[in-house]
Amino acid sequence: MESSSPETTCRVVRPGPAIVGKQALTYAPAVSAETVGSTGLHMQLVTLPPGARARAHLHEAHETALHVLSGVAGTWYGERLEHHLWSRAGDFVYIPAGVPHLPYNASRTETCTAVIARTDPNEQESVVLLPELDALRPPEGDVMA
Repeated sequence: MESSSPETTCRVVRPGPAIVGKQALTYAPAVSAETVGSTGLHMQLVTLPPGARARAHLHEAHETALHVLSGVAGTWYGERLEHHLWSRAGDFVYIPAGVPHLPYNASRTETCTAVIARTDPNEQESVVLLPELDALRPPEGDVMA
């Protein structure tokens, strides 16, 4: 039986040190091009303290899926952030490639944590900030749980 090379072997990866991404959220990278040589996906944890929110953004040509582990998040989405959805612990969320979105923690007291998977192995590579949309949904307009 042929042994696997380091590039093609199974691995256990613990989340790395927390970083603040372009979107202004705190991430703990885990599976990525940088950590394991992934070529088609990445996974990480995102933690939103009470009342935290991202900057409006989209991911060019890459799909995103989230699994909410704790808390409640609201997400504004659409070309003008005209739509809204709720996601709670246990929920899965799908965001198609190229869809503008602005997630936020919908609690003033509870942290929201989620696992994120994206079809971009380099998490920050496809992030496009949309500052012109931020003003459409100021923080005081966020719907709280």
